[in-house]
Amino acid sequence: MRNAFLIFLTAILLLNGWKASCQSGLVWTEKGKDFHDAIPLGNGDIGISAWVDQTGELVFYIGKTDAYDDNNRLLKLGKIRVKLSPNPFAGNNSFRQELKLREGEMEIQGGAGDDRVDLSLWVDANQPVIHLSVQSKKKFSTRVQLENWRRHERTIIKDRAFSDPYPAKNDSAANYIPTIQYPDSILPHQSNRIVWFHQNTHSCWPYTLTLQGLGAWMKGQTDPLLHRIFGGSIYGEGLLQQNDTTLVSSKAVNHQDVNIIALTKNNSSPADWLKFLDAKQTLTRKANAKQDLAAHRSWWNQFWNRSRVRVETKGDTGAILTQQYNLQRWLMACGGRGPGWVKFNGSIFTLPWKQDADYREWGSAQWFQNARLLYWPLIASGDFDILSPFFGTYLSALPLAKARTQIYYHHPGAFFSETSYAWGTYTNFDYGYNRKNLPVGFATSTYVGHYWSGGLELSTMMLEEYAVTQNKKFLTDTLLPLADAVVTFYDRHWKRDATGKILFDSAQSLETWQTATNPTPIIAGLKYVLAGLMALPANFTTPSQREAWQKTLADLPDIPEKQENGKHFLLPAAVFGKLSNSENPELYAVFPYRIYGIGKDSLETAVRTFYARGNRENRCWWQDEIQAACLGLGWEAANGVVKRMMNWNKAYRFPAMWGPNNDEIPDLDHGGVGDMAMQDMLLQSDGNKLFLFPAWPASWNVSFKLHAAGGTVVEGELRDGKLQQLVVSPATRKKDIVIMPLQ
Repeated sequence: MRNAFLIFLTAILLLNGWKASCQSGLVWTEKGKDFHDAIPLGNGDIGISAWVDQTGELVFYIGKTDAYDDNNRLLKLGKIRVKLSPNPFAGNNSFRQELKLREGEMEIQGGAGDDRVDLSLWVDANQPVIHLSVQSKKKFSTRVQLENWRRHERTIIKDRAFSDPYPAKNDSAANYIPTIQYPDSILPHQSNRIVWFHQNTHSCWPYTLTLQGLGAWMKGQTDPLLHRIFGGSIYGEGLLQQNDTTLVSSKAVNHQDVNIIALTKNNSSPADWLKFLDAKQTLTRKANAKQDLAAHRSWWNQFWNRSRVRVETKGDTGAILTQQYNLQRWLMACGGRGPGWVKFNGSIFTLPWKQDADYREWGSAQWFQNARLLYWPLIASGDFDILSPFFGTYLSALPLAKARTQIYYHHPGAFFSETSYAWGTYTNFDYGYNRKNLPVGFATSTYVGHYWSGGLELSTMMLEEYAVTQNKKFLTDTLLPLADAVVTFYDRHWKRDATGKILFDSAQSLETWQTATNPTPIIAGLKYVLAGLMALPANFTTPSQREAWQKTLADLPDIPEKQENGKHFLLPAAVFGKLSNSENPELYAVFPYRIYGIGKDSLETAVRTFYARGNRENRCWWQDEIQAACLGLGWEAANGVVKRMMNWNKAYRFPAMWGPNNDEIPDLDHGGVGDMAMQDMLLQSDGNKLFLFPAWPASWNVSFKLHAAGGTVVEGELRDGKLQQLVVSPATRKKDIVIMPLQ
């Protein structure tokens, strides 16, 4: 029955036009109709979404991870059109487009024989440059055009996003403040290039901090938005400026390079930004193109060599899972190496499916419940360079987090709210605009008013990274400052009950139980984090820290349970009220806080709780498949993973445009859950033990390479139910491998 279900599901998807491709790339043989056929690629900071439209023009949007405007909206830099004459993509000419994952490039071919034209498009992994190279036996001319829709000041009304900072007319606010989109600047008379930029001449940051009672702290700080400038230049040998937004060939050629530099400079002036741009353009012109391309390919090659999961099954199921696993990693690598976090709601690859190209559902704030799931699988895949900006954003926000804890609650520590802007405050909508008769620090949204447990999961993720990397600098500079401040907050914020235990009341259990006493995510999170902190090398912590951690751990109440007919079940909290969302907080004791699971006591209690869970989903931020894998429920995890990874938006050509589900397209937490579930099905750790195949179906062949605790890399191949190869590095860790029965 289990195999039959997977075969049936795969068959349905194949009939609907699905075709799995090899893991190294994706190929299309038809031109695109519109942005729905755009293909994402990038270098971690700059991303493009490209397609060839029905007229035969190459079109792509440009996104950048730090292109936040005056209103803290993450904007596109612009839209580019490239037209070749004669047009190799006109009419019924042959067409081939390939996304080459291992090389980090897109290749497009049009025409045949002597009329064939080859295009190569890539975003340099090591430089802020988009490269387009065109080659043909016959000479051709090129036209490159910048499309810019931010030409005039306008008030944003219908396309407002949830977390936009200023109150709308229908908000319960003392004063309506219009959200104004300010125009870009396009420089005239640039001779042989196009130059454009957006300069933040206003900023919502002072308004936000003043509204949230942090105006005094703001003095002496640098506004993160004001005078930020982002934009770029377009140029290429033999291209001349026809007008301020168009370049054309000075003569027909057999080879044409088009380069686009995209740069952001904080707290700058247009003159300084332009000098910055000119210097980068000069260096780029002097660079060796072949060497740059070789270095770019080398980066992508080492990225793919860090880890792998390649599944083989009867039919195409295994190929589809392999491809989708890789495409989620691709999206994170293309948009995750910038100076800040990846936005869960679309990253830098949003497209104008609902409003204009700058609109995204939920706006520019981060929801930790969603964002964490993009990043969790990066630990097992060894992608710590992509994980680093996520932790770095919270580390940068730590001074404000400590300050507002003192201002709001008059005690030390730091809390991080579920919704936040990058600098660390609540979203203004969640904090509440109308502050009449409200104390400072009181957030009016019942969904996030006491939802601070993301700081515990953040600490857990950092502990997991340190367990794998053993990176002492990360431990001292990032993990300890953040985690110690978080657990201090939890120790000091609530009173003790009559037995001396911490009484977490008022509190909430995620967004689902908005009034709760002693919520499971808080208690399980503290138990897991405090045990992890105390297990750190003593020479990196202080006696006073360890004493405080030990006392807080001893003061924690038990994880809430109930008993029915002699059987135990986990509860979301000791006391909980109105149901307001559809999460399973009781299972946070399984994941992310692995109190219950394989090799641990009371596994039956957690398994029983999993089967009795009230909310069952396998999309977006629901994490059923991960929790099933953590409990050793292989086929429950496998069925969920198959459904999830095959559930992408079929209106789009790229097979990892997940969603929108609850979020935006691509919904990256959707793919992140799928990747992590597959990893946990293959490998889990508990103390020194490494459990191999804890939730893996016997009928699935797999080749894998994953990172684990103790600086360990586990690499192996399973075929026809037998382990054909197992390489463990360091070799001393092989004795800790526990091979579990296949399911």
